[in-house]
Amino acid sequence: IRLKLKLPNLRSSFMDVHFPKEFPKENELSASIRRIIFEEFFWLELYMALEKMGIKREQAPAFDRGRRLADALAASLPFQLTNAQKRVFDEIFCDLKIPHPMHRLVQGDVGSGKTLVAFMSACVAKESGYQTAIMVPTEILAEQHYKNAQKLLSPLGVRVQLLVSQMSAKEHRQVREELANGTIDLVIGTHALIEEYVIFHNLGLVVIDEQHRFGVEQRN
Repeated sequence: IRLKLKLPNLRSSFMDVHFPKEFPKENELSASIRRIIFEEFFWLELYMALEKMGIKREQAPAFDRGRRLADALAASLPFQLTNAQKRVFDEIFCDLKIPHPMHRLVQGDVGSGKTLVAFMSACVAKESGYQTAIMVPTEILAEQHYKNAQKLLSPLGVRVQLLVSQMSAKEHRQVREELANGTIDLVIGTHALIEEYVIFHNLGLVVIDEQHRFGVEQRN
């Protein structure tokens, strides 16, 4: 690979960076610096590729009952989905039909419709008999998503519930019971969702909103 890309070896690259015989022109990277940058990206990409191969060897439920509910949700909206939303959901739907774990990042500006794509994905899970959990960093955001989900999904028969720390002990207990017996299809909450006493009946899809605001262990 190094010869194909005409990159110098690592030892001479480090020597050249620390003791350059001549300096590169302004806004120009020397071959040695490019070599060191390439080295970092190469190992990162190799690690990611191995992780992806590992995921492909793991088993996960295949959501193969179709997308009728998701399409019904899209049809009920007072606006058309954007091309980006359609494309991303189609990709997710293809992943969900495969009997291996899906692990993907959906990135977009605020208001670009990421949450709606998550709701459509939850519809696919519901149709195949699985529950969905959406974890968000704040109670305000959880309540906002919950209200939107209730409005959009309840008419389709998708049972939505909220789980946050500020709820009363009685409300907490009721939600936990409904999660455990499968009454709830979609639960939206904060890190309260990952407490030990929260048990799901048939969890199949997890969505983490604003994942950078959670710790690594919490995301796992």
